[in-house]
Amino acid sequence: MTCYDRRDLGLLLLRLGTGGVLAAHGTQKLFGWFGGHGLAGTGQFMESVGYAPGKASATAAGLAETGGGLLLALGLATPAAGAAAAGAMAGAAAVHLPNGFFAQEGGYEHAASLGLAAACLAVTGPGRLSLDHAFWHVFDRGWMVPAALGATAAATAVVIGARNRRLRRTAEGEQEALFEE
Repeated sequence: MTCYDRRDLGLLLLRLGTGGVLAAHGTQKLFGWFGGHGLAGTGQFMESVGYAPGKASATAAGLAETGGGLLLALGLATPAAGAAAAGAMAGAAAVHLPNGFFAQEGGYEHAASLGLAAACLAVTGPGRLSLDHAFWHVFDRGWMVPAALGATAAATAVVIGARNRRLRRTAEGEQEALFEE
C-alpha cells in the first residue's frame, strides 16, 4: 500500500495548475482555442517579434506548451516536460523583457513564473500521485533531469540568440534608412 503525504498532494496541485495553464496557452497557439489566434495568427505575431519563420516558431512554442503542460499535469516524463515548458517560457520572457518585470506593464512576470515552476517540477519530480510513479519512473530517471534541462537550455539560447541578432539587423537597417532619407 502506498501512503501519500502532503508533498505528493502539493506536487499534484502544482502540476495540475502549471500544466493546465501551459496547455491552455499552447492550444491558443496551435488551434485558436480559448480566444487564441491559431497557427496563422500566432505565426504572424512570432515574425513581428523576431522569431522566424513565424509559423514554425508558433508550432514549436505551441507544442512545447501544450505537450509539456499536458505531460506535467499527468506527471509523465516530467524532466522532459518541465524542460520543454521552461524553454518555451524563456522564449516568451525574451519578448516581454523590454517591458520590465510586471505583467500589467507587458513584462515577463507571467512567463518567468510558469517557466520557473516547470523547471522546478523537472528537478523535483512529479511526486507519487503521478503516471511517472505508476510506471516506475521509466521516463523520470535522475540522469534525464540535467540532460533535458541542458539540451533545452542550449536550444533556447540558440533560438533567442538568433532572434536577438535578427532584431538588431532590423533596427540597424531602419536607422540606415532614416539617414538615407
